[in-house]
Amino acid sequence: MWPKSAKGVDLEASGPSALYPNMTESPVLRWGFIRKIYFILTIQLALTAAVSAVVVSVKPIPHFFVSSSAGLGLYIFLLILPFIILCPLYMYQERHPINLLLLGLFTVSISFAVGMSCAFTSGKVILEAAILTAVVVVSLTLYTFWAARRGHDFNFLGPFLFAAVLVLLVFALIQVLFPLGKLSTMIYGGLAALVFSGYIIYDTDNLIKRFTYDQYIWAAVSLYLDIVNLFLSLLTLLRAADDS
Repeated sequence: MWPKSAKGVDLEASGPSALYPNMTESPVLRWGFIRKIYFILTIQLALTAAVSAVVVSVKPIPHFFVSSSAGLGLYIFLLILPFIILCPLYMYQERHPINLLLLGLFTVSISFAVGMSCAFTSGKVILEAAILTAVVVVSLTLYTFWAARRGHDFNFLGPFLFAAVLVLLVFALIQVLFPLGKLSTMIYGGLAALVFSGYIIYDTDNLIKRFTYDQYIWAAVSLYLDIVNLFLSLLTLLRAADDS
């Protein structure tokens, strides 16, 4: 169990320096928490890559889901499943081992959706999107740690990013009901990539300053969703550009 506070720790003692000005908790404990989050996140991304690779390489899997009514119904259920799992995952995020079991199920369900998105995309576009995602994530993560050390705070981004996600949802609904063509798809992909890039900065800043030590599951889920959505946004943008 992670301690809630470490105000009695001597921050002047030898060890990691403070992550941000006026830090009152132990940098050692916070760095340990951060390493734990990124370890979980690495496992999630590796699992996503493995499941997606299976879906893409085994052609009968995507063919089944798009060629029959039963498969289509199952596909829709699997797309909704992550949202269903999020509720109990949030409620039991601090209860071990239920939280890890729910996290694994959530990751696999998201991985299937990612695999289906990649199944009908060229390998070149998938590789480009993966490389761009990796570069953006690493760059924004390093920038956020650098900015936090210099006293910058990104908590103000929360309301703006939430509003931007609502706009994206409406945009996507309009695109489904009234297709506006490849140009609008590219615009949507570009805007979504910017929004989820902002979320990477926002959630990394929360990881440094605001997530408590018991919220390691929710912190990992937040960053995982940011990265996956950034990848899918870039995939949408690059796929539309490749088809045009």
